[in-house]
This record gives sequence, C-alpha cells and structure tokens, in this order.
Amino acid sequence: MEEKQSTAVKDFQRASSVLECESQAILEHLDNAHRELSDYYKDLAVSSDPSSKEELVEQELASLRRTSSNLTRANMQVLSISDELSARFRDAKASRKKRRLIPAAPANSSIDLKEESSEHFAKGLSFYKLFLICFVGSFAGVVIEVLWCIAKNGYIESRSGLVYGPFNLLYGAGAVLLTLALYRFRNRGGWLSFAGSFVVGSVLEYACSWAQEFFFGSRSWDYSGKFLNINGRICLVYSIFWGILGIFWIKDLYPRMASLILKIPQRIGKIITWILVVFMVINSAVTVVAVARWSQRVEGVPADSAFMEFIDQRFPDSRMERIFANMSFGDEEEAAQ
Repeated sequence: MEEKQSTAVKDFQRASSVLECESQAILEHLDNAHRELSDYYKDLAVSSDPSSKEELVEQELASLRRTSSNLTRANMQVLSISDELSARFRDAKASRKKRRLIPAAPANSSIDLKEESSEHFAKGLSFYKLFLICFVGSFAGVVIEVLWCIAKNGYIESRSGLVYGPFNLLYGAGAVLLTLALYRFRNRGGWLSFAGSFVVGSVLEYACSWAQEFFFGSRSWDYSGKFLNINGRICLVYSIFWGILGIFWIKDLYPRMASLILKIPQRIGKIITWILVVFMVINSAVTVVAVARWSQRVEGVPADSAFMEFIDQRFPDSRMERIFANMSFGDEEEAAQ
C-alpha cells in the first residue's frame, strides 16, 4: 500500500510540474503575442484601407476569445484541484488528531475509500443511507432544539413535528437536502459548503413555512421582527446559521454517521431500514390527519364521521398543543388581536 501511495504521489508531482511548466510557456507566448501585436498596430494605424483587414481581424478575435475561454476553464480547474488538495490534506490531519472526550471525525476521503472497496447496502448516496440520515436527523434535531429551549428558557417544551416520538421531518429533510447538495463538496473547502447550505437551508425553511400555512393555515415560526427577513419565513441570521451548519454537517456529522452506517450488517440493515420506513410513513400520515382535524376544531367544524370522532378522542386539543407547542392558527392569532 505504501509503495502504491508513493507511486501515486510521484505521478501527481510529475503532473503538477508539467502544469507549472506549461503555464510558464503560456505566459511567454503571451509576451510574444504582445510584441507581435505592437507591430501589427503600427501597420493598422498607417493603413489606407483598414476595412480590408476586417476578415483577418475577426478571425484573430475569434481565436483570442476561444483562447480566453480555454484559459478561464483551465484556471477554474486548477483552483478546484488546489482547493480539493488543501481540503483533503487538512481533513486527513484533523481526523488523526487525538481527543480526550469526543474522537475526531473520520475524513470523508477515508469513508469514500471504504465504500468503494465494499458492497455495503448504504454506500454512496443510496436510498438506504439517505433514509437513515433523514431518520437520525429528525430525531437529533428535536433533541438539540429541546436542549436549546432548556438552556434558553429554563423549561422543557416539545419540538416534535410528528405525533409519535421525538421526530421532526423538517430536520430530517434538511439533513437529506444538505447531504445531496453538499456531497460533491465533501472533499472541498468549507466556503463551498457554507454557500450551498446557506441557499438550500433558506429555500427549505421558506418552502416548509409556506406549505404549512397553505395547507393547514398555521405557522410554527415567524421571523417578522428579525433583520432582513422575507415574509417572516426566513431571515439573514438563520440563513447564516444554515451555512455554518452545512460546514459542520458535511465535515463532521456526515462522516461520523456514514462511518456508523458502514458498520451495520448487510441483511439486518436493510430489514431495519424498511421497518423504519413503514413507521415514518404511518407516523406522517396520522400526523397530517390529526393536524388537519385540529385545524377544523379551531374553526368550530364538528366531526362528520366516526373516523373523525376517533381522531378527536385520540388527539384532543390538549395533546396536540403539548406536541406542537409552537404551532398557531390564523383564527387564533386574529382572536388574540
């Protein structure tokens, strides 16, 4: 392995040296072109009929535009290679650091290598991995927000988004979207992860807020008083938080989770995943029905079937208010005003 790595390093050094030499040669060609153009400019200045040179000039301009495009693409590729080499080296060093309390996260490159050499059921961006990320993210997000509520307000308050268990699909969907959006940047510099998460998180938060208000007439958060907010659904501060979270996610949390998923046995992993899929589908369906019926009760609409009466019994207002502590409906806000 060491010999193979040594060969790879030598090959890269050779390729890098060739690139540097070629870039120097291009600069020399540019100097020559400038000198030749100076003579051409003199001929053009004294020419009695400049229009006779129009076809030649257009050909040269087209060639220069193509050259500029090629050099721009080359520059972007060199910057990309440089950024990835720097990020991979930095991540590899960070993963080797010894910590007393929390072990360092494995480097994404090491996760990639393990996945490439195995036929694990949840490698890459497979459905199994994405669902497990969604499930764990839905749970972890609620736990973190409850802890934040305790630290900030001094009391425990539900932050769940589903009627069964401490799960909130907003966090799960956010984890999945962040993974999909940032996966290609997992071995790149953190600035790309920040920018991608800033945009993805803001779009997700706005879409969820709009969908909740459109379908249920309720809102679970309102940033109207925050600086640079858009319709109270998103604001600059929380969008920045999304950006920071993106770096932390793809550089620390994702490789930890992917490493743990790699340890799940093939057959057991698939069975457990599908059991959790069924549970979350049923949980989500019951939640939609319960919240919709709760909204009807707020509006004073009586149950019109035995099924709705059953929902009223199983999910009365007191239970729904305990689960969805921050949810409010338009009629309630108008009444309060």
